[in-house]
Amino acid sequence: MKKLVFLIVITFGNAIVTNAQRYDTQVYRDSTHIIKAQAYHVADTTFIYPKPKQFAFITKFPATYAGAARIAFKKESLKNWGIIAGSTAVLLLLDQDIAHKVQQASRFIGLDNTRMYGKSLAFNVGKTKVDIYDVPRNLNTAIYSIGEGIPPLVIGAGLWGWGLIKNDYRARSTASQIVQATMATGFMTQFLKRTTGHESPFRASQPGGRWRPFPKPSVYQQNVSMYDAFPSGHMGTMVSTYVVITENYPEKKWIRPVGLSIISMVGLAMINNDVHWASDYPMAIGMGYAFGKATVKLNRWIKGEPLRQRRIKH
Repeated sequence: MKKLVFLIVITFGNAIVTNAQRYDTQVYRDSTHIIKAQAYHVADTTFIYPKPKQFAFITKFPATYAGAARIAFKKESLKNWGIIAGSTAVLLLLDQDIAHKVQQASRFIGLDNTRMYGKSLAFNVGKTKVDIYDVPRNLNTAIYSIGEGIPPLVIGAGLWGWGLIKNDYRARSTASQIVQATMATGFMTQFLKRTTGHESPFRASQPGGRWRPFPKPSVYQQNVSMYDAFPSGHMGTMVSTYVVITENYPEKKWIRPVGLSIISMVGLAMINNDVHWASDYPMAIGMGYAFGKATVKLNRWIKGEPLRQRRIKH
């Protein structure tokens, strides 16, 4: 079992990593400190990756929010806020109808929308069983499970393992960035869920689901599905992972269509199995994009751009 997991992890890493032109370099942090780095030349752009630190995804975690805020509230983002607010408002009016049509189409093609799981992958910590992944038993559940936390972690583990084997700073940095971005997105998603209190479709007490803002923590914890629809954590973490990978591997052209196709399928699967409304997605997509972009900016530099008092040693 351990060998199988290792092979899967390495396969994921090998599928993404490319043999871009790479060379060792150094970056001046200030007049006295030099950072070891690797440069990757892709098309007409050179990406600079400092040697990854083991727990960078934790030490840089707070700065992710500051970076995302700078992206979200700059002047150029006003249009995006308008798109997010406008599309959310329109989808709120159409949520129930969209859910009915998606489920109707699912029944027409014979796609079972019941969430069904079989045996779980688990390990024991003392006498406590810790479930890692519940194995899906139908297609819709399998698609839905792609949006859960395990796939990004598997991709990240593959990149990290490949980076260690090949001494590839970009692969290791990307792995760390995936964890950093998904953590930041996850925490913000939880905050908004506990603030807005939107019913999940399968618990809806009225068409489109009822809103109960600011539920007490104890009440929320006892009836999570009555409050946690908006925004979609699955969608947010998928988008943040997608942004991190595509930004770090722009030469891998297949990642964009494959990634967008997967995100779209998971989005439909979550509507189909009554976990999310369509209106739960625009904010989640915006958050995932902002946290993904901020994470990449904190961990990678581009040669020729201002580096906040850092300069590349030639």
